[in-house]
Amino acid sequence: MDFSNITGMYSDAYSTAANQSATKLQNKLDGADYSKATDDELLSACKQFEAYFIEQMYKGMMKTIPQNEETSNYTSSMMDYYKDQMIQSAAEQTSNQSGFGLAQMLYEQMKRNYGISDIPESAETVTAVG
Repeated sequence: MDFSNITGMYSDAYSTAANQSATKLQNKLDGADYSKATDDELLSACKQFEAYFIEQMYKGMMKTIPQNEETSNYTSSMMDYYKDQMIQSAAEQTSNQSGFGLAQMLYEQMKRNYGISDIPESAETVTAVG
């Protein structure tokens, strides 16, 4: 049985999904004028960046794990696709539950850079939003 067409199809789907989170974040940032953003919009953008950063860190950690050479290209593509989906979900959960504090630091810095009023007390804990 020839799996070359199926492998190519999943390889294309995998590469599209692998770039999805970066494209989503880039589209949100392009043309955005955060000087007029609400606190929630600004914090949301910072949390998305933190989740993307954590995702890239998790993917780098996964590359250090030795791979089994006995899997076919089809199986490997499918495993990579679902592994990336799992990593993306874990990164979003990490960012929403506790995070690294990166979103909070970015939020405070953006508020200062854009000259937006003082940081409200509700933004002092990033985990309260989300």
